[in-house]
Amino acid sequence: MKKFIYSVFTLLLTVNFLQAQDLSIKVGDENVSMKIGQTLQLEAAVVDASGNKVADRDFIFYSRNRRALSVVDSTGMATAVKHGEYDVIVISPGNPQLRSNIKVTIEPAAISKVDFGTIPEKIYSGITVPLELTVTDEAGFERPEKVITLTSSDEDIVSVAPFTKLIPKKAGKAQVTATVDGVNETLEINVIENPIAKILLKSDKVEGRSGDVFTLNALALDKDGNEISDAPINYSFTGESFDVSAAPSGLMTKEGKFVADEPGLYVLNATSGPAAASITVQANERNITRKIDLIGQGSVNNKHTSDLWVWEGIDGKDYAVTGTWGADGTAYFWDVTDPAGIQLIDSVKVDARTVNDVKVSEDGKVAVISREGASNRKNGLVIIDVSNPRDVSIISEFSENLTGGVHNVFIYKNHVYALSAGRKYYSINIEDPSKPRIVGEFELDTPGHSIHDVWVHDGIAYSSNWSDGVQLVDVGNGIAGGTPSNPVQFASYAYPSGSNHAAFPYKDEKTGKFYVILGDEEFPYGLDPDGRKPARAAGFLHIIDFTDLKNPKEVAWFQVPFAGSHNFWIEDDILYAAFYNAGVRVVDLSGELLGDLNRQGREIAWIVPEDPDGYIANAPFTWGAQPHKGHIFYSDWNSGLWSAKLQPVVPKNATIENK
Repeated sequence: MKKFIYSVFTLLLTVNFLQAQDLSIKVGDENVSMKIGQTLQLEAAVVDASGNKVADRDFIFYSRNRRALSVVDSTGMATAVKHGEYDVIVISPGNPQLRSNIKVTIEPAAISKVDFGTIPEKIYSGITVPLELTVTDEAGFERPEKVITLTSSDEDIVSVAPFTKLIPKKAGKAQVTATVDGVNETLEINVIENPIAKILLKSDKVEGRSGDVFTLNALALDKDGNEISDAPINYSFTGESFDVSAAPSGLMTKEGKFVADEPGLYVLNATSGPAAASITVQANERNITRKIDLIGQGSVNNKHTSDLWVWEGIDGKDYAVTGTWGADGTAYFWDVTDPAGIQLIDSVKVDARTVNDVKVSEDGKVAVISREGASNRKNGLVIIDVSNPRDVSIISEFSENLTGGVHNVFIYKNHVYALSAGRKYYSINIEDPSKPRIVGEFELDTPGHSIHDVWVHDGIAYSSNWSDGVQLVDVGNGIAGGTPSNPVQFASYAYPSGSNHAAFPYKDEKTGKFYVILGDEEFPYGLDPDGRKPARAAGFLHIIDFTDLKNPKEVAWFQVPFAGSHNFWIEDDILYAAFYNAGVRVVDLSGELLGDLNRQGREIAWIVPEDPDGYIANAPFTWGAQPHKGHIFYSDWNSGLWSAKLQPVVPKNATIENK
């Protein structure tokens, strides 16, 4: 009898399993076309093998392209904001979990105008004029993919060259017309005779190192020796590398700043029409490589590790806290006073799958950890008493307006700046950490805006807003009259990839330059967070010169081949950057920054955390790095907390080893 009952039970389970396997999601339309401004409810239903609708189930809709302007919310309400093609994923949670796809195509708006950009007040014959043409559609979006046709009313006076350049040939007037999709814009050109007869050229130095910036000063004179202050000067360079196996390379800006990637001799040129001048400079080897030693590890091999924070406790000892990702909501506390003997001393477990971010107050008494994936969907943040890191305790939990998940947080002067559902951040007063309260908020008003991170320094909040770039917000600095309860944005910068994931401010005290380092986050090769496959990221660091807050510009970058940046830190003109599968990279930021920092030899050292006993064996995926009291601490997604030490400058010709 028992055998019969067992067989029936097994048969029922098998039937139920087979029936479950026959279920699928049927969408209203696999290919949806929309026009900008249109809204549409996407439809989905669970059907059996015969196509019949079964019992109602919940659905979750989301777009693959998180950095693009949003086209769908979790309920499936699609809003056509920006032209393009978007993959929308439809998931029905439960047993079994079902999944389907909808492709949403948003048609572009018609072209509305063509803009010639800034044109020189005086156009001299014989000097090419590059045009900065922009095409805008009726929805207000720039359309760089559009082909512009340029024509001249008189080719003898001004002709059109490839790549939107004008060649003024002789004095006279002509009209240049730009046409795209039937939209025309005409520019009146008045060419005058070129008075430039001679150029005097100087450099601020004639010898330096690779990575050093040479600043040129060119003076244009007429035949009588009078200065022509508005003369357009074109700069260029040629070179000869000291290493015959390396091609000479560098960067010359239109303002006359030059930097060499390879050590060698370089001829720097200034031309204006037929007038020209040159100067030769020498770039020597930068020679800054140093040895870096692995010191210790606090192993975490049963789950993914997220961010870290290292601080000096009120007892004078050194401690660290690390989060966990896609696991059970645990945060670990470590004694790192002896970096060679990192000790796990306590932990806190909260209702979450991911504790993505961890921060500690300036006085070392309070920690805040973020929550995502809570079972009750409240998420929010947790405030912890860490005055005794060996016996931490939860002071309070806070989820008001934060139920959509907190990905990142920051503590600054008794306030927590906490992200909310990837859309905004709130200023939360924790003067009494048992009674946190929201006092302010910051959110962009751009279509489909999103946010990943916020970092606060000297009363300025630097938020990384993906396609909207970095936002500089006064939350107590005074530069724009902002406070935690009244954040005031005063500067920003966005770059084309739309991948701005993290930001860190840096001022070079010697040059007076103020930079903000922006980091990408991209996974073009895919990511397997729940599996056991090693991962590889992409993206690099963008160095933005914010010295002129009204005119920020990207001046340099740091890239590691076949790897991607994540979190980073700057101390004493040195950058400590986590590059996921490429470990920690240590980079010299001293002096004016320009061009490709890696090619210039500015990388001081690197170290990759490989652990045969890791959550994924020997698969480095470094999350963040932080210098502290002469050591570098870094967390790794697959292996926990590590420490290393950068050794003093190595004498020339000594052997360099990297772990």
